[in-house]
Order: sequence, then structure tokens, then C-alpha cells
Amino acid sequence: MDNQRPGTLTIVATPIGNLGDITPRAVEALAQADTIAAEDTRRTLQLLNHLGIKNNLISYYRHNEEARVDYMLSLLEQGQNIALVSDAGTPGISDPGQVLVQAATEAGYPVTMTPGPAACIQALVLSGLPTDRFAFEGFLPMNKKNRRNRLQQLEGETRTMVFYEAPHKLVNTLEDMVKTWGEDRRIALCREMTKLHEEIIRTTIGEALDMYAQQPPKGEYVLVVAGGEEISEPTELTSETIVDAIQRHIDGGMRLKEASKEAAKELGIPARDAYQMYIDTLE
Repeated sequence: MDNQRPGTLTIVATPIGNLGDITPRAVEALAQADTIAAEDTRRTLQLLNHLGIKNNLISYYRHNEEARVDYMLSLLEQGQNIALVSDAGTPGISDPGQVLVQAATEAGYPVTMTPGPAACIQALVLSGLPTDRFAFEGFLPMNKKNRRNRLQQLEGETRTMVFYEAPHKLVNTLEDMVKTWGEDRRIALCREMTKLHEEIIRTTIGEALDMYAQQPPKGEYVLVVAGGEEISEPTELTSETIVDAIQRHIDGGMRLKEASKEAAKELGIPARDAYQMYIDTLE
């Protein structure tokens, strides 16, 4: 580069529905950028018109992302400031952005962000499911076999899981979830968030499947699914552990043989071995 300072790439989060959710910093970034790179220029133009901003707008979407990177880097090298937006929400979260951010940071250009709405976070918080640990999975594979394989890979996941899903694929996805995880797993289905008809349905996967098999889903969905149960580490079996388990049942009023059977069932060992171990401690 020459002595000219390079431009800055600013990732700008935009409203997922309610235009009142845009932040002052986001408005400032869009107004001051030399170029705005948008996933959908028509949708972004509506937002800019609402904000009274006129600016240079170029397309940057999934299918031209790789081809656009060199051009965007050349703009940064020339000292231009670029604002990157997606259709709605936060760029890079199941929307174009990751490739450009990686390329810009590797090339040494300044990259910053105006944080804001993200559908996955809003759905997670509103789901009523645990939020302390979660896994964002985005869109599942479109191919049925690949989708089932992905769900099977997540069978042992104990964190709350967040998915995006299109309405025409929702029933098939719920069917595969039932087959993989069972119908009793809790789920929250979130749509139209921040809009007038915001809807959060908190139910089980089986009940959700029954409901949407009868009424066609409408709009894009965020699915928040409870994680599986934690599998506790097996207790190390020692003679002391076994004797203590038997003694606990004896103290509760059981006879020795009955207590030995109950303790053996809990610990997964033959009842006669448990009984004999207790007898040995009495000798």
C-alpha cells in the first residue's frame, strides 16, 4: 500500500423485521460508508430510503461472494470505507460475510462492526429453554440423507440447539427430528419476530409435527430444540460403594437380602455378589 490509509470494513447488523430496531451507530455507518455491499440491493434500498440515506450500493450475495472479494479488497486498499449488510440481521450468521471478513483480516485491513439484531439469539432467549450453553447449527442440509446424518451426529448434543428452516421444509425436518430424537424433545418454533404477528410456539417435536401436518407453515422459522440429557459418569464400584448402598436400604427398613437385591439393581451387579460382599464385611 501507499501512504494512504486503508479503508475500514464495517459489518452492519440491520433489523430482522421492525425498522425501529436499527441502532444509531448502524445508521451512521451506512451514511458515512463510501460503498454499501448488500445481499439484496432492493431490500437494502428500502431500508436506506426509510433512513433518508443515499449511497453507492453494490450486490454481495452467496453466489458472487468469492468473485466479489478481490474487488472489495481493492476498494479498501484505495481507502474506501465499506459497510456490509445482509437481507436482515447480522451478516456472517447464515448470511454472506464470513468470506469477506476472513479475507480482509488476513490482508490486514481494519474490520469493525455495529452489533444489532440476530434472529438466532432472539429466538434462543424467547424459547424458554436453557440459554447458558447452546449450539447454533443454522440451516440443515437440503438432501434428506444428509439432513438425517447431521441430526444423528447431534444425537448426543446436550446443549440447546438453534436451527433456521424454510416453511416448505419444516414438516420434513420435524419428521426427521422425531425419528432421530423422539417426539418428546422440547422445541420452540419462532417466526415473524419483532413484527406485528410475532409467534413463539413452545411445545414438543411430536406435537409440532402433528400441528404443521394439518396447517401449512408460513414464513421463515427459527427452531430452538432442547439438548439431550447429560449422561453421568459411571460410579466406580468398590466394596465400600456396594456395602454403603446396601446399608442405606437396610437403614430404610429393608432386610439384608432385599436390600442386597435393590442395591445390586442400582449398581448393575449380581445380587448374590452384593450380598456376599456385605457378609464378608461382617466377618
